[in-house]
This record gives sequence, structure tokens and C-alpha cells, in this order.
Amino acid sequence: MGEPAKEIAIFSGSFNPVHAGHLMLASYICEFTHFDEVWLLVSPRNPLKEVDELLGDQQRLAMVTRALEPYRKLKASDVEFYLPRPSYTIDTLDHLSALHPDKQFTLIIGADNWKQLPQWKEYGRLLQSYPLLIYPRQGAVVEIPEALQETVRLVDAPLLEISSTFIRKSIREGRDMRAFVPDRAYELIMQNGWYR
Repeated sequence: MGEPAKEIAIFSGSFNPVHAGHLMLASYICEFTHFDEVWLLVSPRNPLKEVDELLGDQQRLAMVTRALEPYRKLKASDVEFYLPRPSYTIDTLDHLSALHPDKQFTLIIGADNWKQLPQWKEYGRLLQSYPLLIYPRQGAVVEIPEALQETVRLVDAPLLEISSTFIRKSIREGRDMRAFVPDRAYELIMQNGWYR
């Protein structure tokens, strides 16, 4: 018998910028659940989000890659940069599964996104094909129908309400945000004058 499939949790986001909350959640999932790795998948453009303040794809990827250097089980992924746009989660997961048949992919989403899931492309097939891990968000109640309780789980991760919007605004105001952004990513932001 071959090796069991590696369990990979996919944490997709714009990471504009990547911050301490992202790393804490990804790290919690690696250390306190059965997953072998968490891949932070930098998304080129969310079809449901405004894109005004979005830093370039390569700049956000560089921040995530640098921020994850000290972490053995956390990886940066740019797979969506090479897929048709806008990128949809179901297409990305299908593509990853085809690229890595030796890996089992689970999608990480926030409790706020769980409520929006019916708006997602082919959300029924997404729920049938891929397990979901939901992380808590302030004030969001998560109800998982009984029929989905085998494949959809709520992760008991610490509640971290840090937003990239808050960080961008604070950097623009000239505030020191080092405690909120991983050191290596913060260096890039300061060196390049991003979000000023």
C-alpha cells in the first residue's frame, strides 16, 4: 500500500497585507488539527470584492512568501495567478487536485463566508467534493446541517479580529503596525512605501 494522501488545508485570500491573524490561524490549524500543511493561496481578485486598494499580485505573493519563511508547514501558493479570471474556488480546488493527485485538499473559510456560500459558483458540488473547515468570526453564528457534519467542521481557533483594511488605513496614517504584520512582510511594506 502507498503512502496516505497528504492532508492540505487551503486558506485563500487577498492577503492585502498578510497579517498576524492570518499566520496565527494557519499555524493553529497545522498544530492543533490533523493537517500536514496549510497553503496560503494568494488570490488575484475576488469576484465578490472591490479591487481599488488591491496591491499587485506579485507584491502580495512576495509578502506572503517572506512572512512564511520561518514556518515549515505553511506554504505560499500562486496557483490562481495562472487560472482564468475571475478565479472561482471550485475551479482552483479542481485544478489543485489534478496537479497533486497525492494530496487531499480541504478549504478553510470564515464564518462570514459560510453564510455567503450559496452565492459561490457550483457551491453544491464544492460541498460534495471537498471538506470545509470554518473558522469563527465575531458575531457570526455557524449552523452546519446534519447532512454535512461529516465533511464540514468548525475549527475551535482563537478569535482574531484583525483586518487588512484596518492595517492599510493605519499605515497610511503613519502608525507603527509592526505588531500586526509579520516582520519580513512589514520590511517589504516599509522598503517599498506600500499603502502610503
